[in-house]
Amino acid sequence: MANFSKECIETFLNKQLQLFDEKVAETPQEAEEFLEDNLAVVLDSIEDVRDYLDESGMDAAQLSKDEILQASEVFALPGGKYLVVLA
Repeated sequence: MANFSKECIETFLNKQLQLFDEKVAETPQEAEEFLEDNLAVVLDSIEDVRDYLDESGMDAAQLSKDEILQASEVFALPGGKYLVVLA
């Protein structure tokens, strides 16, 4: 089972509507369960995000950093890492 940081959970709770039309979680516990159920990942760099998206079937190899950051599946975390939720 993944162990998501408080920063990660709070970021997802606050920005989940960038990916979904309605909230999928109301509490930190619900958010953590959702992230675990959907096999969300935390990656260290934008290059890692690009590689992960590409391996997941998204044609991301030619996307710029800004284009990747605008993807609804990518959540920039305050500490410089990235949460990716492929729901």
